[in-house]
Amino acid sequence: MSASITFATTRRILTQLRHDPRTVGLIIGVPSLLMILLRYVLNSEQGFSAIAPALLGIFPFTIMFLLTSITTLRERTTGTLERLMTMPMGKLDLLSGYALAFGLLATLQVLVAAGISLTWLGLDIAGSVWMLLLIVVLDALLGTALGLFVSAFARTEFQAIQFLPVFVLPQFLLCGLFVPRDEMGWLLSAVSDVLPLSYAVDALTHVTRSAAVDGTLVRNVAIVAGCAVVALLLGAATLRRRTP
Repeated sequence: MSASITFATTRRILTQLRHDPRTVGLIIGVPSLLMILLRYVLNSEQGFSAIAPALLGIFPFTIMFLLTSITTLRERTTGTLERLMTMPMGKLDLLSGYALAFGLLATLQVLVAAGISLTWLGLDIAGSVWMLLLIVVLDALLGTALGLFVSAFARTEFQAIQFLPVFVLPQFLLCGLFVPRDEMGWLLSAVSDVLPLSYAVDALTHVTRSAAVDGTLVRNVAIVAGCAVVALLLGAATLRRRTP
């Protein structure tokens, strides 16, 4: 990998985003608006504190998955990705630059949403705020890496959107947010055990209820981070030029 190529790709993506303030505003603002809506729908700080940490991870994960997959596909269909791949750069350099750019945007998104939740909305957690932020950022990076991976299999933006119910919604339903995973049927529980979002929600639930940093929490965080790296490597492995 070349750090200079990675950072050059990151600067290019960030420059493009800077010229599209409406999109950036929506990306950063939508999770915060959803958290505000949730707080006043529940109309209870206790109820909000019980469910909000998990959703702080799920919302950025979902939004970054969509943003990354559609943006990468658009660069492919317009020929930008093709031209970049004719240059002397590795595929992992290219995808790492994308991941870094979108990761910075995801971090800003998370900081805004978490800051509003912890101050204005009265989110109360027993564990460390920094651990909460770390898990949520890793979850957003996981969504970014998965978006980069699945963009290789889509031909149109509509197909990229269709990957949402395939890669995201099953994780949302089986992560333990609605029903504890140990209360699911054996088949659903087994599927849940191989989905990375399950471990992110487990980690966020732990931080909500306990200040202890034990082996289970560390394992869950490591699994989320590891899945993000694996998704990025798979994205590099499946990245192909469409013209010889």
